[in-house]
Amino acid sequence: MTIVDLARSSSSFSFPADSEIRRILAERIEIHKQSVGIVVGMVGIEGRRIVAHGHFDTDNCRSVSADTVFEIGSVTKIFTALLLADMVQRAEVKLNDPIAQYLPREIIVPERSGNVITLVDLATHMSGLPYMPDNFAPANPDNPYADYSVEHLYDFLSGYRLTRDIGSQWEYSNLGYGLLGHVLAWRAGTDYETLVRERILMPFGMKDTGITLSFEINARLATGHNSVLAAYPNWDLPTLAGAGALRSTANDLLTFLETALGIKETPLASAFTAMLTSRRPTGIGDNEMGLGWGIMKNGGNELIWHNGGTGGYCSFIGFLPKMNVGVVALSNACTDVGVDDIAQHLFNPEMPLAFPSTWIS
Repeated sequence: MTIVDLARSSSSFSFPADSEIRRILAERIEIHKQSVGIVVGMVGIEGRRIVAHGHFDTDNCRSVSADTVFEIGSVTKIFTALLLADMVQRAEVKLNDPIAQYLPREIIVPERSGNVITLVDLATHMSGLPYMPDNFAPANPDNPYADYSVEHLYDFLSGYRLTRDIGSQWEYSNLGYGLLGHVLAWRAGTDYETLVRERILMPFGMKDTGITLSFEINARLATGHNSVLAAYPNWDLPTLAGAGALRSTANDLLTFLETALGIKETPLASAFTAMLTSRRPTGIGDNEMGLGWGIMKNGGNELIWHNGGTGGYCSFIGFLPKMNVGVVALSNACTDVGVDDIAQHLFNPEMPLAFPSTWIS
């Protein structure tokens, strides 16, 4: 991702008109066949706006909306990082605590050069752990995480040898964030789903976000689709939930952004602030890592962001702190294009879309 001239004052900032956004979504879905349904949400001090286009699935005329549920994939990592920041504020853990401190004593955690993996190493993708464990061998490739157990995780940790020094190199790791969610839940004496519900979702009023959905909420879950827009099964992540198990809506994620921006008051304000401190460079352009969030710098301006994807969905969440505005984008198709470019274009219309406009008015 790159940023082009975001140096506008918050007073002069304005998102494109709803009609323009709807045109972009219609092109993406109807002309370029890169999704079945897309919902985008925008928020600022003047309120929130939501634009949706498309359907629940290719055979269903039911339209997607602000309250349609999507798998959000790795956007879940932001919630996991917020749990960590909040637990630090509560003095339940410290960022530099070794993760071995919050695992059963018999589990051997990899070390290297006299250094141990800490909570902040996991939260910033600097642990030296790989993207996925080498004993990850799904019985069902369409639901790959479903049968990866805690026993698998512990066996991997106990047998793995780090290939580089801890903290020496950034490497995005689903394993690392799944492990982070696991150790935080272990420290709290509960499971990840309960922890995120009690510490974040309930206090924020995010009633349509979760892992295990009620019958009513599940009825609003859009069907996922693969790159050729064939229906694709939902994913289950029982052990590595902290890496990508949440489902949510545009409305709920805008509520999350409102708390991150300080538009809504929250007792987690100091935890949000801690998340935005640049802690590690990624070695990729101007990207730095906070806790969970990617931080893209453009002079004195910053885009705080994360994206996500599962087998049938893609997502984006991000905000410009200096302008006090944020964007959410959700799609019920997993394609190479995703929705990142749409979100960036909403922040700045000079940012090009993946597909140039072919619309004939």
